[in-house]
Amino acid sequence: MLSTVVLVALIYTFGAAPLIFNVNASPIKTFSSYEELKNYLITNTNTTQGYFYWGGGPLDARVFGGKGIPNFPASTPIPMPAPTGGSYSIPEQSYSTTNIQVTGVDEADIVKTDGAYIYVIANNTVYILDADPQNARVLAKIAFNDTYLAGIFLSQDSSKLAVIGSRYTVYYYEGGVSYIRAPSGYGYYSDDVKTFINVYDISDKANPVLARNFTMSGSYFNSRMIGNYVYAVISQPAYLVNETVILPKVYCEAEATDIAASGIYYADVVDNYFGFTTFVGLNIADNTQEPTNKTIMTGGASNMYVSLNDIYVTYLMWSEQGQYTSIYRIHINEGTFEPKAQGTVRGNVLNQYSMDEYNGYFRIATNSFDYNSMSGITTQQNNVYVLNMNLTIVGRLENLATGENLHSARFMGDKCYLVTFKKTDPLFVIDLSQPNDPKKLGELHIPGYSDYLHPYDETHLIGVGKEAVEAEEGDFAWYQGLKLSLFDVSDVNAPVQMSNYTIGDRGTDSPVLSDPKAFLFAKSRNLLVIPVSLYLIDKTAVPPGPNAYGSFVWQGAYVFDITLTGGFAMRGNVTQMDNAEALLADPSLAIRSDYQWINYNQFINRALYINSTLYTVSNARVQLNSLDNFALVARIDLN
Repeated sequence: MLSTVVLVALIYTFGAAPLIFNVNASPIKTFSSYEELKNYLITNTNTTQGYFYWGGGPLDARVFGGKGIPNFPASTPIPMPAPTGGSYSIPEQSYSTTNIQVTGVDEADIVKTDGAYIYVIANNTVYILDADPQNARVLAKIAFNDTYLAGIFLSQDSSKLAVIGSRYTVYYYEGGVSYIRAPSGYGYYSDDVKTFINVYDISDKANPVLARNFTMSGSYFNSRMIGNYVYAVISQPAYLVNETVILPKVYCEAEATDIAASGIYYADVVDNYFGFTTFVGLNIADNTQEPTNKTIMTGGASNMYVSLNDIYVTYLMWSEQGQYTSIYRIHINEGTFEPKAQGTVRGNVLNQYSMDEYNGYFRIATNSFDYNSMSGITTQQNNVYVLNMNLTIVGRLENLATGENLHSARFMGDKCYLVTFKKTDPLFVIDLSQPNDPKKLGELHIPGYSDYLHPYDETHLIGVGKEAVEAEEGDFAWYQGLKLSLFDVSDVNAPVQMSNYTIGDRGTDSPVLSDPKAFLFAKSRNLLVIPVSLYLIDKTAVPPGPNAYGSFVWQGAYVFDITLTGGFAMRGNVTQMDNAEALLADPSLAIRSDYQWINYNQFINRALYINSTLYTVSNARVQLNSLDNFALVARIDLN
């Protein structure tokens, strides 16, 4: 099954009539029968042509709305979803935890620790490691084949490990015949995808035992864990094959059971694409408690925010006026689900940090491209909306930073902080203390931008993004090296940048910019760690222009002291690259064709600490270094 992005691309390719959206909230109800669901799907799909869909088994056609089937090239890639995340604070304890957005709402990641053991996903395998620096080693491995592993969760007592992933079976077609493997000159393919939650008893860390399994049709979209309850969201296109709706299926060993049409929820909306979004609740600590699920017919899921009480899932829609985002609220309580409301706002949501629930209100920041049919002009702008629990808009602040991209957002209490960018970085402070009357309080214009904002405390923010140099010609700026910023927002009308630190030249990057789970911050330790791919420019010759791109020379983790008085102070760095010194001495080695000088499996993608030891994680190994002097303590090879 294709991801939301690809499905939306297909919609543009084959065209669709413009949509008009009602921005008021819509009630959520269930279908009375299979026939009602089928008729709704056909009637409310606003398309002029059908689309070819992958997913559901070895069928040589996927028909949406019972309409025509265009042919697609076999080279179309199968997309793999990627998780996202962030946090307000890390508990002051002897070991670090996953960087999450909402306290008490855990997020799946490729690394977890309980302070004594480390659990890692690498090389399509889950590793259980003894974290003791004097005895660091692999205790157990759980291997998966033909599987995308999305992440892991650890029960509160560390006795259970939940592994979430999707399995794809690809079918190729040539001359009307399907093949499991592609023959020479095959025509096109489809894929059958199922998402699973495997729960392992890891009371004996060296001998994990599969305790239970949940599997259903569809692609993994996102997940959270509250207490010992895992909440997973699974997406499947809603389409017809030979006039039959392909319903989501729950598997029990070899048996498959359709989700009953009369139990599927929906709201009265018209869209270019519909899908089944299924919410699954599973208590990983109690094998006797049956898993629960609830399915809603929606558009293509794009982003998700989860509070302690509610899941909000968003879906991008288009109309002749521009972009809209549809929002669904599902109340959760100890594994149960209750669909509550559907609403719509103008614009597109950047990521989960663009959303927040606070004091009985849902807040959301969007970036929109609005089309004026009279003038033929499309305008880009940024907006903040406040909605009540019925998802009706009660307050709005629109037309911020016209013509600029939204790069990051963070909600903290009754404030919202936005970073937009075109030539300079405006950091906006938005007051949400009066939900029906959001106000812009202050803004800061500095070079560069932040792609991720993280709270340092209630009145200070850390930003991670790129430095930038304004172009001499044209209304834009050239991004440069990786930039860290420390903002003081205590004066809401006049925010300031207290400190900044730039790493490398144009090309320097960090996974933090797209995946905040790679961000490690512990205020109690004045500690900040981020993975960095370092690019440098040879400035010994002619001074380079701002558009000059550097050469790759190094990858690893940068470690900083961070304080309000001293800002960013470099403490040291750690690399897992075996040839790091040679590459730094001669960057031209990176592009030599006679030898593979860059081993991407040695690129650090996570860091954590236990007591005074820094653990860095790559696909090749987990490496232990002293946080005092960065001396190598041990290496654990992952193979």
